[in-house]
Parts: sequence; structure tokens; C-alpha cells
Amino acid sequence: MVLKPLKNRIVAQLDKPKEKTESGLLLPSDSKEKPAYAVVLSVGPDVKDIKPKDKIIYKEYSGTNVKLDSEEYIILEDKDILATL
Repeated sequence: MVLKPLKNRIVAQLDKPKEKTESGLLLPSDSKEKPAYAVVLSVGPDVKDIKPKDKIIYKEYSGTNVKLDSEEYIILEDKDILATL
């Protein structure tokens, strides 16, 4: 299934939370931090500065989370994107 964003929306795939700390300790599922960055999959026709395959940092409590086929996606407005990597 393909998500096609409308107007100034962006569809991005969320990165998975880290399973281990840098020192090698396993993290329990409830203590994993949800990353505030994602990889852009598609953009709506009104989006100008962002393109597919960009890595973005977005506002923490913005957008709509969607889970399809065991993959997590987020649909954001372009104004909620803070930076690209």
C-alpha cells in the first residue's frame, strides 16, 4: 500500500528505537526513546524544500502516526519539520 500525501503533507518512515545502549546494555521496551527523526518517503504537491530520501527532524508531538504492514510511518505538515540531515 502506498501513502500519497496531499497538499503540504509529508509521509516519512520512522527509525526504530535503539535496542541497546552504546555500552551494549539491552533496553526494555518501555524505556526506549522514540526518535524525533525520520526518512521522507513522499511529499505532497505544495511542499518545496523537502524531497524524498531526506532525513528530517520534526517536532516531537506533531503529525499522525500510522502503522501499515508492521512498518511505522508519520504524516506531517511541512511547517512541523525543524531541519534536514
